[in-house]
Amino acid sequence: MAEQVNTQKEYHGVIGAIKHFKDKYPNIWQFIMFNIFSNVATITNFVVLWISDAALKNVDSAFSWWIFHYSTDQGGLGGFIAFLLAYVCSQIVNFFVQRKVVFGSHVQIRRVIFWYILTVTVAGIISVWLPPYIIGLTKPTIGGWAPTVANIVNIVVQVAINWPMMKFVIMK
Repeated sequence: MAEQVNTQKEYHGVIGAIKHFKDKYPNIWQFIMFNIFSNVATITNFVVLWISDAALKNVDSAFSWWIFHYSTDQGGLGGFIAFLLAYVCSQIVNFFVQRKVVFGSHVQIRRVIFWYILTVTVAGIISVWLPPYIIGLTKPTIGGWAPTVANIVNIVVQVAINWPMMKFVIMK
């Protein structure tokens, strides 16, 4: 009588439970990892925002161009530049972290750079346009924390745009 081969994997302990979840729900696992490793970009974003905001504190003239309107109460030109720099730096970091760590992609950058730039440009326009409105709503209640809250809202918007594009278009 031939022996039956057991093709099911055995999982033990916490690590085993994590491996089981990863094997059973690979897309959910990848989304979780995307969000965890997006924190590298998030940390970059906050650090650059805080440094830029401090460095550009005296650049406080009102700024209004196209759809971007930053009054002096909302950071003015310095606030606009700080949010823009924070976003650009975080997206550069995010591309490489997501490509290598989360998606394990070996896609050639030159083949996907157009889609990545388009994706982060759309998310970026929203992320640079939105803060003065969030700051205007929250500053009367939370004061100096308003830019941080605006940045958190930006991050949620960016995930909603970036995840599907990276998963289904860019890192394929």
